[in-house]
Amino acid sequence: MKNYFSRMKTKGHCPPRKPIRKIVWSSIGSFLGILVIAYLEEPGGSPDKSSLFLIGSFGASAVLIYGAPLAEFSQPRNLIGGHVLSALLGVSIALLLKEHIILASALAVSSSIAVMHLTRTLHPPGGATALIAVIGGERVHDLGYWYVLSPVLVGAFVMLLVALFVNNMSIDPKRHYPVYWV
Repeated sequence: MKNYFSRMKTKGHCPPRKPIRKIVWSSIGSFLGILVIAYLEEPGGSPDKSSLFLIGSFGASAVLIYGAPLAEFSQPRNLIGGHVLSALLGVSIALLLKEHIILASALAVSSSIAVMHLTRTLHPPGGATALIAVIGGERVHDLGYWYVLSPVLVGAFVMLLVALFVNNMSIDPKRHYPVYWV
């Protein structure tokens, strides 16, 4: 037991704050990415003003692709593949286990992690995308497999386009996107 708890001792220090220019570019990218996705619903005139194009997992994707564009989790393959595969699994499990939401929730997230690992598309927000397919409520459930196309694929693709635009505008040679496509 002592050995177990000793593994929780720190072995390093908190890294220094990122330069202001990186923080600014990250903020601009995330602002534009989320703004464009939220705006997609506007022409439809959603009466309750809650955008179905804007799902919670896109907030986490914004942190990765705009805040850490060089990270493996942030690459286009991971962004698109992770969200789409996780959405497919989440919808399938939600349909198969609709009477067992607790089991469906756990299975959707855990199977999406396994599939993302197997396909080399690990994108942490994908776990939330799978979970949203299960617990997202009637509006999400009514979409069925359309959830995979819209909001998931459309939203991830919009975020990718904004990431390509914003992350490559910086004059910093260390800030570029992507590191790889496939």
